[in-house]
Amino acid sequence: MWGVLPVPEQDNGPPFPADGTPAAMERLMARQERALRTRNALIESAAEQFDRDGFETASLATISSRAGVSNGALHFHFASKTALAGAVREAAAQRLGRITASERRSADSTLQTLIDASHALVKGLRGDVVLRAGFGLGSNPASRDSGEDLHERWHHWVEESFAQAGREGALAPKVSARDATLVVSATLAGFEALGGQDPGWLSPTTLTRFWELLLPRLAHESVLEGLVASGTGSEDG
Repeated sequence: MWGVLPVPEQDNGPPFPADGTPAAMERLMARQERALRTRNALIESAAEQFDRDGFETASLATISSRAGVSNGALHFHFASKTALAGAVREAAAQRLGRITASERRSADSTLQTLIDASHALVKGLRGDVVLRAGFGLGSNPASRDSGEDLHERWHHWVEESFAQAGREGALAPKVSARDATLVVSATLAGFEALGGQDPGWLSPTTLTRFWELLLPRLAHESVLEGLVASGTGSEDG
């Protein structure tokens, strides 16, 4: 009787070309780059549609058309509109993470870090449709389960920053990190919501005036004079 032929082990590594030549590798890399560009174009187009029309109204056909790809290409990358919304929220979360990490490295004090990060966030909400759509998807019950809640992530980061400022002795007497977090998180959420109708709510001037009003009540007198309400790296516009 014929014996059972051994089954070769499955290769779970990257899909290298069969011939392994430099030309074949170059073609593979070109395909991968095109696929990445297509995916990013779909995320950008979806963010624009979600931001303008809302998750429920946004059409996958419109998203693929505005991205310049076919419906088949869209479904190759994303199985559903919910999956696409999840990708938008993931991209927005990466942007938010870069904002908080960058400001953490650049500022001398935790309170100034928080002020600078709030300015960077408002600037992003004003000019970055992916970041804006990521926050908006978290506020929509129909898309709330599609990814990370950026409002919650921002709230936790603000809470940790105020807790650290408290340990540094930078908060005024009788000001708790919890109460300060509620004020800043609620205010930024309000600016985000109102900015959808009136961009003036997302202007650096509006945010600076908020900090100018809050800081004398919030910050310890020993650090108040050194804080810059307009942000140490903010730009007009």
